[in-house]
Amino acid sequence: MRLTPERAGLSRGDSPPLTDPRTGTPRGGPPAAGPVEVAEGVAAAAAARPAWAGLTTAERSRRLLRLADSLEEAVEEYAAAERAGTGKPADAAREEVLAAADVVRFYAGAARAAQAPVAGGHLPGRESWVRYEPLGVVAAIVPWNYPLLMAAWRIAPALAAGNTVVLKPAETTPESALLLGEHAARTLGDSVLRVLPGGRDTGRLLVESAVDAVAFTGSVAGGLDVAARAGLRRVSLELGGNCAAVILPDAPPETYARLAAAAVYNAGQSCAAPERVITLRENYDAVVDRLVEAVADFHGGADFGPLNNPAQLARYDGILAASGAGGSFAGELRLLDGDHADGHWTPFRVLYDLEPDDPAVREETFGPCLTVQAADDVADAVRLANGVPQALAASVWGTAAHTLLSVAAALDAGEVWLNCHLDQTPELPHGGRRQSGHGTDLSTLALAEYQRFKTVTARLG
Repeated sequence: MRLTPERAGLSRGDSPPLTDPRTGTPRGGPPAAGPVEVAEGVAAAAAARPAWAGLTTAERSRRLLRLADSLEEAVEEYAAAERAGTGKPADAAREEVLAAADVVRFYAGAARAAQAPVAGGHLPGRESWVRYEPLGVVAAIVPWNYPLLMAAWRIAPALAAGNTVVLKPAETTPESALLLGEHAARTLGDSVLRVLPGGRDTGRLLVESAVDAVAFTGSVAGGLDVAARAGLRRVSLELGGNCAAVILPDAPPETYARLAAAAVYNAGQSCAAPERVITLRENYDAVVDRLVEAVADFHGGADFGPLNNPAQLARYDGILAASGAGGSFAGELRLLDGDHADGHWTPFRVLYDLEPDDPAVREETFGPCLTVQAADDVADAVRLANGVPQALAASVWGTAAHTLLSVAAALDAGEVWLNCHLDQTPELPHGGRRQSGHGTDLSTLALAEYQRFKTVTARLG
């Protein structure tokens, strides 16, 4: 039962102009959903909602587990779909598929473990309790950096909470979402998860349609647009990072290799990736030297993939061109068989001797780049770390536990790592502050993003 355009609720039309990130050559894509297709998709998800929400938590959990099974059983097919749109190395693509399956499995369990508070004794002769109920139809709009994993982060808790979902993947990476929609139709039921490919116009139509909530992961500009169009409906936003990594003078020797590996993972196209290295002035030259040495060990092609699309490559190059960095280092490219120099490749870079308002510091490059800044003392390092509009994640590297903990407490970020970076698991929550958005991904706390409560009070006797 292939997910044909007709089954997905799409009309046939021209595919958006897509390119293979590894070669720069054109590739085809599915037709974008227009007003009719969006309305039909949302209506189908709404019609499927009562039956899905009416399942016992045990049955809903079993169906989600079958969806996780299908991800694992078709790991190679999913990995190929991921690579077509992202250019990720094969191992990284497989890792993402298995991570997505793990997220679905986690929420299959969370669906059965959810607890509603019961409160007695607040009113004389009364007993009260709280019901947590699904919101209805959730629109999930996800980005191109982790097409399948970001979809899982959004759809798995929404489905576990009893909602149906209309998923819009990024225009440049629809393949794995369409495959997910096919497997969801088999394992969850028809239209419990509906997939609508398309670009910004499709996303805007979806937000303005008869959905009950919107979960959006993407840029700040996109998040502001979603919030304006959604009105009073529930909105969950995850909007980028530009994350700091504070290196203290007593940082362990492995700091630089680990930090470089985190910065170049997925070619730096991770909202929580380290971008801004901040160290004390007394240690500055040594940190720059060690980072350059670590960065030189990572090669585009052999160790990490290309940027996703021509617009992202142009944006990244524009930020670097506007930077007034006094010094820079660029690693090498070592393209593999099948890759081509016309792809969206860029080397791993380190920029140093920067002003605090430099474009490469203020803007999230979303690419394989680290900037290095000098601070007068630890308090100044925290000030610089907190000195950009984004506040998603950060890391601190050092040995003295009291200093690590005090800096972690002072950093304005939704997630802070000590002597590591990008270490995540479905059990732990992830979410931003300020221009990095609001709401929670991962953990049982994310279920509340897709539920509303109802207080019930009964008179006794």
